[in-house]
Amino acid sequence: MPRPNFFIVGAPKCGTTAMYAYLNAHPDVFMCPIKEPHYFGSDFVGGRFKRAGGLAGYLALFDGAGEAQRIGEASIFYLFSQRAAQEIHDFDPDAKIIALLRSPVEMLYAWYYELRFQAEEPLPTFQAALEAEAERKQGHMIPPRLFNMPESLYYRDLAKFTAQVQRYFDVFGRDVVQVTIFDDLKTDTPGVYRRTLEFLDLDPDVAVTLDRVNVSKTLRFPALRRFLHAPPQWWYRGPVALGRALVPEMQRRRVNQWLQRLNARQESRPPMDPDLRRQLQADFRPEIEQLSALLDRDLTHWCADD
Repeated sequence: MPRPNFFIVGAPKCGTTAMYAYLNAHPDVFMCPIKEPHYFGSDFVGGRFKRAGGLAGYLALFDGAGEAQRIGEASIFYLFSQRAAQEIHDFDPDAKIIALLRSPVEMLYAWYYELRFQAEEPLPTFQAALEAEAERKQGHMIPPRLFNMPESLYYRDLAKFTAQVQRYFDVFGRDVVQVTIFDDLKTDTPGVYRRTLEFLDLDPDVAVTLDRVNVSKTLRFPALRRFLHAPPQWWYRGPVALGRALVPEMQRRRVNQWLQRLNARQESRPPMDPDLRRQLQADFRPEIEQLSALLDRDLTHWCADD
């Protein structure tokens, strides 16, 4: 049975969708047809982490891999998880790991709007969401029927990348963990893609289209998004539940993703409040300095105004 041998582990809003799409276009690569299966990371619970079918159900996602040289998947919370690195290593100690990082301030702002798009964040402003973190860590102000885990609302914790990357270095070793900076992916997509193919021991000269992927979006119908992520109780009873049981999970997931794409429209995010940006840049400077030391690359320009 085909098994994944490389993992895109996150972080959210750092280019994982683009990397997934670019690698999926390579003829020697098979990417899990369901992005973000989130099988690993047993410390997280929520609608996204049901892990239906256990290991057999997870491996069934890769049945179409055929003779692919590299088989992969991309789940954005593996990097943040306290357990996923070790669990992936237990599954395949020879797996290769790809992590994508971004300025924490930019990542947080993009993630807030992604949660708004997912109908997961009810608070109307980014600042209000940041101010709610302490309450949410006490179990308060958590939206009902959350599709993600509650920790997805701990914005600042999500962007503390140093400890997250260090965990993968410790478990796998640096040689099999590629850390890609979103800025590089944006400004030199062909070069980053080539280096990633070389990292995966794949032919780097295969021509693929490297279009822009996963632009900023907003919802046409928020109620539809909430229904798709967290259906009401009647969805699990009676004839509807029977019909769902008769339809293979893969087909249901594909229909769900198709409806989500149909429910989206492109819309740029408004600019961040300048004072809030400067405050967050100051707050994250120690974290960014630690990350710079870990990666042996100066990233402190993330702390400066554009």
